[in-house]
Amino acid sequence: MDLNSDLGEGFGQWTLGDDDALLGVVTSANVACGFHASDAAIMRRVCAKAVESGVAIGAQVGYRDLPGFGRRFIDMEPEALTADVVYQVGALQAFARIAGDRVRYVKPHGALYNAIVHHEEQAAAVVAAVVALDPTLPVLGLPGSAWLRLAAEAGLTVVHEAFADRAYTPEGTLVSRRLPGAVLHDPAEIAARCVAMAAGEPVRDVEGGELTLTPGSICVHGDTPGAVEIARQVRAALTTAGVALTPFA
Repeated sequence: MDLNSDLGEGFGQWTLGDDDALLGVVTSANVACGFHASDAAIMRRVCAKAVESGVAIGAQVGYRDLPGFGRRFIDMEPEALTADVVYQVGALQAFARIAGDRVRYVKPHGALYNAIVHHEEQAAAVVAAVVALDPTLPVLGLPGSAWLRLAAEAGLTVVHEAFADRAYTPEGTLVSRRLPGAVLHDPAEIAARCVAMAAGEPVRDVEGGELTLTPGSICVHGDTPGAVEIARQVRAALTTAGVALTPFA
């Protein structure tokens, strides 16, 4: 099982989360590429630390929306969205190379991640960016999404993702952050859910029903309060359960 986290999400003098601590826990780092968060200095630092820690570097691409942290939908022309994704991956690729590695996968962020679950046109635009840039790059996303379906049809390697600290609807989509209970906070509960996911056992959805997820990677959000402790407990629980942790890419 792979354990990933969204990292490098500060900007200038503002910090968000503890990148260094999380890089000591996770196996893959979804590094913000400057559009929803991050800047050149942060990208360079996180890439260097990821290489030092043996953590795979992934490009976390999103809408150009620093004030909204990439959590607001933008109705973009497909060609413009494709170009923006290429731009972001290319920027991170430069810093990854300086650090002695390369970008190993692509994961959309925030509103873009959620939009391309159903938005066929935008999903196709993001797929087009990866195909044009490097068709060997795996892509990470929500099972059942238009994004992963179109990526697979284009010949890309798709990786199903589950979220350690987010509530799910009965349909297997994420509960909106605007609703109560969308984000989970109890480290022990989150760790137990992750062990169940890794074992192919059901977890409870937001309505109390059973939902079975089969992820290739589990995400612990770096900006969730207590993220480091959550990630540590998740890793410890998975290891105790006999689950080997390794990057998928």
